[in-house]
Amino acid sequence: MAKVAFIGLGNMGGPMAINLIKAGHDVTVFDLSVAALSQLKAEGAVVASSAADAVNGAEFILSMLPAAKHVLGLYLGEQGIVNQINKDALVIDCSTIDAQSARKLGDALAQQGIAFIDAPVSGGVGGAKAGTLTFIVGGSEQDFERAKTVLAHMGKNLFHAGAMGAGQVAKICNNMLLSILMVGTSEALQMGIDNGLDPKVLSDIMLKSSGRNWTLELYNPCPDVLPNVPSSNGYQGGFMVDLMVKDLGLALEAALQSGSSTPLGALARNMYVSHQRAGNGKLDFSSIFNAFDKSVG
Repeated sequence: MAKVAFIGLGNMGGPMAINLIKAGHDVTVFDLSVAALSQLKAEGAVVASSAADAVNGAEFILSMLPAAKHVLGLYLGEQGIVNQINKDALVIDCSTIDAQSARKLGDALAQQGIAFIDAPVSGGVGGAKAGTLTFIVGGSEQDFERAKTVLAHMGKNLFHAGAMGAGQVAKICNNMLLSILMVGTSEALQMGIDNGLDPKVLSDIMLKSSGRNWTLELYNPCPDVLPNVPSSNGYQGGFMVDLMVKDLGLALEAALQSGSSTPLGALARNMYVSHQRAGNGKLDFSSIFNAFDKSVG
């Protein structure tokens, strides 16, 4: 088993770190949240007093942070930890950020002789808890193979997307499509409800028909169609609207840089921004269902 440092213990990072502990790894953690640190300590982690302290002697350093500014600040900022990292360590950033920032970080670490991969995830909080996440990795084949030592204990599907930054590009493509599917599924279900259909029956019909998709099957946005999903819990937990807006912004930036045509992605972003501004930023992204409900708002 490996000596691992894990920095960033939010809704995703916390469960991921716990799974590494359960797998027998020696895990040292750091976060700005005292509550998060207390929870991980109770699970068997060693709590560090700082990020620099956490990475001392670590073979693998994982970070799961909200945005590029936090990632770059952690490693390369005024109090960045780049000089505290062992030269033989592998840095694995699981945050969802823009590919350019991932490459900037990777290049800076390479100058210090430190290996790096970008490894954003898909699968949500449920996948993080269950250890069934999908990891989408950008970096060398050698570093990808080495990372499996820890990634395999947090995820079920491990993909090597390509060179450094490719993981981030693949992730934002996936999340753009996810947002489009969620909007379309919500729209179709609400139209059925407006015309007197039972949403559970309609969902079952569409799951056996050509409209079948992941959001309909595993993350249904209509309350009480599926148990144990955010829509059946007041849209609490899961993947926040604020984060979906962030990811759709990253997709828009990538599309502009490559000259790609993404009209549905742009429309989904506009809808999620409007939903966010209506006070729904902290709700799960499946709450976009309410934007089509005539009885809401």
